[in-house]
Amino acid sequence: MILEMEPECVPCLLKRCIYEARLIDPDKECEVTKAALNILSSKFGEGVVSAEVATVVHERVYEILNTTDPYAEMKKQSNEVAEKLLPKGREEVKKLGFKGAALVAVTGNVMDFGYRDDIDSPEYLTEIFDSLIQEGFGHDDTQRIEELVDEANHVVFFTDNCGEIVLDIPLLEILKEKGVHLTVVVKGAPVLTDATMKDVEKYNIQNIADRVLTTGCFAVGVDLDNMPEDLEDALDKADLIIAKGMANWESLSETDHKPIAYITRSKCGPVARSMGVKEDINVAKLFQ
Repeated sequence: MILEMEPECVPCLLKRCIYEARLIDPDKECEVTKAALNILSSKFGEGVVSAEVATVVHERVYEILNTTDPYAEMKKQSNEVAEKLLPKGREEVKKLGFKGAALVAVTGNVMDFGYRDDIDSPEYLTEIFDSLIQEGFGHDDTQRIEELVDEANHVVFFTDNCGEIVLDIPLLEILKEKGVHLTVVVKGAPVLTDATMKDVEKYNIQNIADRVLTTGCFAVGVDLDNMPEDLEDALDKADLIIAKGMANWESLSETDHKPIAYITRSKCGPVARSMGVKEDINVAKLFQ
Protein backbone atom coordinates (compact mmCIF):
# COMPACT_ATOMS: atom_id res chain seq x y z
CA MET A 1 0.00 0.00 0.00
CA ILE A 2 1.40 3.42 -0.98
CA LEU A 3 1.47 6.02 1.79
CA GLU A 4 -0.24 9.14 0.51
CA MET A 5 0.17 12.43 2.30
CA GLU A 6 -2.69 13.03 4.70
CA PRO A 7 -3.93 16.33 6.20
CA GLU A 8 -2.30 15.55 9.54
CA CYS A 9 1.08 15.25 7.79
CA VAL A 10 0.97 19.01 7.10
CA PRO A 11 1.29 20.34 10.69
CA CYS A 12 3.90 17.65 11.44
CA LEU A 13 6.03 18.78 8.49
CA LEU A 14 5.65 22.44 9.44
CA LYS A 15 6.68 21.64 13.01
CA ARG A 16 9.90 20.06 11.76
CA CYS A 17 10.67 23.11 9.63
CA ILE A 18 10.21 25.44 12.59
CA TYR A 19 12.41 23.14 14.67
CA GLU A 20 15.15 23.37 12.04
CA ALA A 21 14.91 27.16 12.05
CA ARG A 22 15.25 27.21 15.82
CA LEU A 23 18.36 25.03 15.59
CA ILE A 24 20.09 27.33 13.09
CA ASP A 25 18.53 30.81 12.99
CA PRO A 26 15.35 31.50 15.02
CA ASP A 27 15.01 34.88 13.30
CA LYS A 28 14.07 33.02 10.11
CA GLU A 29 11.15 31.06 11.59
CA CYS A 30 8.56 33.15 9.75
CA GLU A 31 10.41 32.98 6.43
CA VAL A 32 10.82 29.23 6.75
CA THR A 33 7.15 28.74 7.66
CA LYS A 34 5.96 30.89 4.76
CA ALA A 35 8.16 29.01 2.28
CA ALA A 36 6.96 25.64 3.55
CA LEU A 37 3.33 26.76 3.37
CA ASN A 38 3.79 27.96 -0.21
CA ILE A 39 5.18 24.57 -1.27
CA LEU A 40 2.48 22.68 0.59
CA SER A 41 -0.29 24.79 -0.93
CA SER A 42 0.90 23.86 -4.42
CA LYS A 43 1.85 20.21 -3.86
CA PHE A 44 -0.53 18.83 -1.25
CA GLY A 45 -3.38 16.76 -2.66
CA GLU A 46 -4.70 13.28 -3.33
CA GLY A 47 -2.16 10.75 -4.51
CA VAL A 48 0.86 12.78 -3.37
CA VAL A 49 3.58 10.82 -1.55
CA SER A 50 4.51 12.38 1.78
CA ALA A 51 8.26 11.73 1.45
CA GLU A 52 8.40 13.46 -1.94
CA VAL A 53 6.73 16.63 -0.63
CA ALA A 54 8.89 16.60 2.50
CA THR A 55 12.02 16.43 0.34
CA VAL A 56 11.08 19.58 -1.56
CA VAL A 57 10.10 21.41 1.63
CA HIS A 58 13.27 20.57 3.56
CA GLU A 59 15.49 21.37 0.59
CA ARG A 60 14.00 24.89 0.50
CA VAL A 61 14.26 25.30 4.28
CA TYR A 62 17.95 24.32 4.25
CA GLU A 63 18.50 26.88 1.50
CA ILE A 64 16.85 29.65 3.54
CA LEU A 65 18.85 28.70 6.63
CA ASN A 66 22.07 28.55 4.57
CA THR A 67 23.00 25.14 5.91
CA THR A 68 23.55 21.68 4.48
CA ASP A 69 23.07 19.90 7.80
CA PRO A 70 21.00 21.65 10.49
CA TYR A 71 20.98 18.50 12.62
CA ALA A 72 24.77 18.01 12.65
CA GLU A 73 25.22 18.42 16.41
CA MET A 74 22.08 16.40 17.17
CA LYS A 75 23.37 13.57 14.98
CA LYS A 76 26.73 13.57 16.76
CA GLN A 77 25.00 13.39 20.14
CA SER A 78 22.70 10.61 18.91
CA ASN A 79 25.67 8.47 17.92
CA GLU A 80 27.32 9.07 21.29
CA VAL A 81 24.18 8.02 23.17
CA ALA A 82 23.84 4.90 21.02
CA GLU A 83 27.49 3.98 21.61
CA LYS A 84 26.83 3.90 25.36
CA LEU A 85 23.74 1.73 24.89
CA LEU A 86 25.31 -0.73 22.46
CA PRO A 87 26.85 -3.03 25.13
CA LYS A 88 23.45 -3.34 26.79
CA GLY A 89 21.93 -4.04 23.39
CA ARG A 90 24.42 -6.82 22.74
CA GLU A 91 23.23 -8.55 25.92
CA GLU A 92 19.74 -8.68 24.46
CA VAL A 93 21.14 -10.16 21.25
CA LYS A 94 22.84 -12.91 23.27
CA LYS A 95 19.48 -13.81 24.80
CA LEU A 96 17.20 -13.47 21.77
CA GLY A 97 19.43 -13.84 18.71
CA PHE A 98 18.05 -12.41 15.45
CA LYS A 99 14.86 -11.16 17.11
CA GLY A 100 16.89 -9.43 19.81
CA ALA A 101 19.11 -7.76 17.22
CA ALA A 102 16.04 -6.49 15.36
CA LEU A 103 14.56 -5.20 18.61
CA VAL A 104 17.76 -3.37 19.55
CA ALA A 105 17.85 -1.90 16.05
CA VAL A 106 14.28 -0.60 16.31
CA THR A 107 14.89 1.22 19.61
CA GLY A 108 17.11 3.76 17.87
CA ASN A 109 14.25 4.76 15.59
CA VAL A 110 12.79 6.95 18.36
CA MET A 111 15.69 9.38 17.93
CA ASP A 112 13.67 11.48 15.53
CA PHE A 113 13.45 15.13 16.50
CA GLY A 114 11.11 18.00 15.79
CA TYR A 115 7.81 16.16 15.56
CA ARG A 116 7.10 15.70 19.29
CA ASP A 117 7.82 18.13 22.13
CA ASP A 118 8.87 15.40 24.57
CA ILE A 119 11.61 14.09 22.26
CA ASP A 120 14.03 17.01 22.31
CA SER A 121 17.34 15.30 23.04
CA PRO A 122 19.14 12.07 22.12
CA GLU A 123 19.29 11.34 25.86
CA TYR A 124 15.60 10.50 25.56
CA LEU A 125 16.62 7.08 24.25
CA THR A 126 18.67 6.43 27.39
CA GLU A 127 15.57 7.04 29.48
CA ILE A 128 13.29 4.68 27.54
CA PHE A 129 15.68 2.06 26.11
CA ASP A 130 14.85 -0.60 28.70
CA SER A 131 11.11 -0.07 28.38
CA LEU A 132 11.31 -0.32 24.57
CA ILE A 133 13.15 -3.63 24.88
CA GLN A 134 10.67 -4.94 27.46
CA GLU A 135 7.77 -3.84 25.26
CA GLY A 136 8.98 -6.09 22.44
CA PHE A 137 7.40 -6.01 19.00
CA GLY A 138 3.76 -4.98 18.70
CA HIS A 139 3.83 -6.51 15.23
CA ASP A 140 6.38 -9.28 15.00
CA ASP A 141 7.36 -10.94 11.71
CA THR A 142 10.95 -11.55 12.83
CA GLN A 143 10.67 -15.33 12.53
CA ARG A 144 9.49 -15.10 8.91
CA ILE A 145 12.12 -12.45 8.17
CA GLU A 146 14.88 -14.64 9.60
CA GLU A 147 13.67 -17.59 7.52
CA LEU A 148 13.99 -15.46 4.38
CA VAL A 149 17.47 -14.34 5.44
CA ASP A 150 18.49 -17.99 5.86
CA GLU A 151 17.36 -18.66 2.28
CA ALA A 152 18.80 -15.47 0.79
CA ASN A 153 21.98 -14.85 -1.15
CA HIS A 154 21.68 -11.07 -1.45
CA VAL A 155 20.24 -8.73 1.22
CA VAL A 156 19.97 -4.94 0.90
CA PHE A 157 19.71 -3.01 4.17
CA PHE A 158 18.46 0.61 4.18
CA THR A 159 19.62 2.49 7.27
CA ASP A 160 17.79 5.41 8.83
CA ASN A 161 18.86 7.82 11.58
CA CYS A 162 22.19 8.55 13.19
CA GLY A 163 22.38 6.81 16.54
CA GLU A 164 20.03 4.22 15.12
CA ILE A 165 22.76 3.07 12.72
CA VAL A 166 25.01 2.27 15.70
CA LEU A 167 22.29 0.07 17.18
CA ASP A 168 21.88 -1.62 13.78
CA ILE A 169 25.39 -3.06 14.03
CA PRO A 170 24.47 -6.32 15.87
CA LEU A 171 21.77 -7.02 13.27
CA LEU A 172 24.19 -6.32 10.42
CA GLU A 173 26.71 -8.67 12.03
CA ILE A 174 24.12 -11.46 12.28
CA LEU A 175 23.16 -10.99 8.64
CA LYS A 176 26.79 -11.46 7.65
CA GLU A 177 27.20 -14.45 9.96
CA LYS A 178 24.33 -16.06 8.05
CA GLY A 179 26.43 -15.84 4.89
CA VAL A 180 24.48 -13.35 2.79
CA HIS A 181 26.01 -10.79 0.46
CA LEU A 182 25.11 -7.67 2.41
CA THR A 183 24.62 -4.24 0.84
CA VAL A 184 24.12 -1.38 3.30
CA VAL A 185 22.54 1.85 2.01
CA VAL A 186 22.86 5.31 3.57
CA LYS A 187 21.72 8.74 2.41
CA GLY A 188 23.57 10.39 -0.45
CA ALA A 189 23.44 13.78 1.31
CA PRO A 190 22.60 14.97 4.84
CA VAL A 191 18.81 15.08 5.27
CA LEU A 192 17.06 15.30 8.62
CA THR A 193 18.96 13.12 11.13
CA ASP A 194 19.70 10.30 8.69
CA ALA A 195 23.02 8.48 8.49
CA THR A 196 25.52 9.10 5.69
CA MET A 197 28.87 7.65 4.60
CA LYS A 198 30.47 9.67 7.38
CA ASP A 199 28.73 7.43 9.92
CA VAL A 200 29.57 4.28 7.99
CA GLU A 201 33.27 5.17 8.15
CA LYS A 202 33.16 6.20 11.80
CA TYR A 203 31.74 2.83 12.87
CA ASN A 204 33.59 0.69 10.29
CA ILE A 205 30.35 -0.62 8.82
CA GLN A 206 32.18 -1.00 5.51
CA ASN A 207 34.08 -3.82 7.25
CA ILE A 208 30.83 -5.61 8.12
CA ALA A 209 29.00 -5.18 4.83
CA ASP A 210 30.15 -6.50 1.48
CA ARG A 211 29.15 -3.22 -0.11
CA VAL A 212 28.02 0.23 1.01
CA LEU A 213 25.96 2.37 -1.36
CA THR A 214 24.12 5.67 -1.08
CA THR A 215 20.70 6.82 -2.21
CA GLY A 216 22.60 9.23 -4.45
CA CYS A 217 20.87 12.50 -3.65
CA PHE A 218 19.12 14.70 -1.10
CA ALA A 219 15.83 12.93 -0.39
CA VAL A 220 13.62 12.01 2.52
CA GLY A 221 13.54 8.23 2.25
CA VAL A 222 14.53 7.09 -1.24
CA ASP A 223 13.99 8.97 -4.50
CA LEU A 224 13.07 6.01 -6.68
CA ASP A 225 13.23 8.08 -9.87
CA ASN A 226 16.80 9.21 -9.24
CA MET A 227 18.45 6.15 -7.72
CA PRO A 228 22.06 5.51 -8.73
CA GLU A 229 22.45 2.65 -11.17
CA ASP A 230 24.43 0.57 -8.67
CA LEU A 231 21.61 0.82 -6.10
CA GLU A 232 18.98 -0.10 -8.65
CA ASP A 233 21.09 -3.09 -9.67
CA ALA A 234 21.45 -4.16 -6.02
CA LEU A 235 17.68 -4.01 -5.53
CA ASP A 236 17.12 -6.08 -8.66
CA LYS A 237 19.44 -8.78 -7.29
CA ALA A 238 18.13 -8.68 -3.71
CA ASP A 239 16.39 -11.74 -2.30
CA LEU A 240 15.33 -9.59 0.65
CA ILE A 241 15.28 -5.87 1.38
CA ILE A 242 15.33 -4.69 4.99
CA ALA A 243 14.35 -1.05 5.49
CA LYS A 244 14.60 0.92 8.71
CA GLY A 245 12.34 3.82 9.64
CA MET A 246 9.15 5.50 8.50
CA ALA A 247 10.56 7.57 5.64
CA ASN A 248 11.86 4.43 3.93
CA TRP A 249 8.37 2.94 4.27
CA GLU A 250 6.87 6.12 2.82
CA SER A 251 9.00 5.93 -0.31
CA LEU A 252 9.69 2.19 -0.77
CA SER A 253 6.01 1.30 -0.41
CA GLU A 254 5.80 2.57 -4.01
CA THR A 255 8.22 0.04 -5.39
CA ASP A 256 7.50 -3.37 -6.90
CA HIS A 257 10.63 -4.82 -5.29
CA LYS A 258 9.68 -7.58 -2.84
CA PRO A 259 10.02 -8.98 -0.28
CA ILE A 260 10.69 -5.98 1.96
CA ALA A 261 10.92 -6.21 5.75
CA TYR A 262 10.27 -2.92 7.54
CA ILE A 263 11.74 -2.44 11.00
CA THR A 264 10.49 0.77 12.57
CA ARG A 265 8.53 2.47 15.31
CA SER A 266 5.03 3.38 14.08
CA LYS A 267 5.33 6.96 15.26
CA CYS A 268 2.31 8.48 13.54
CA GLY A 269 -1.23 7.66 12.49
CA PRO A 270 -0.77 7.85 8.71
CA VAL A 271 2.20 5.44 8.76
CA ALA A 272 0.50 3.05 11.19
CA ARG A 273 -2.71 2.97 9.15
CA SER A 274 -0.91 2.47 5.85
CA MET A 275 1.17 -0.38 7.30
CA GLY A 276 -1.86 -1.96 8.94
CA VAL A 277 -0.43 -1.80 12.47
CA LYS A 278 -1.21 0.02 15.71
CA GLU A 279 0.28 3.44 16.31
CA ASP A 280 3.36 3.87 18.56
CA ILE A 281 4.55 0.27 18.63
CA ASN A 282 7.74 -1.52 17.61
CA VAL A 283 7.18 -2.99 14.16
CA ALA A 284 8.88 -5.77 12.21
CA LYS A 285 6.57 -6.31 9.25
CA LEU A 286 7.22 -8.30 6.10
CA PHE A 287 5.62 -7.46 2.76
CA GLN A 288 5.90 -10.17 0.10
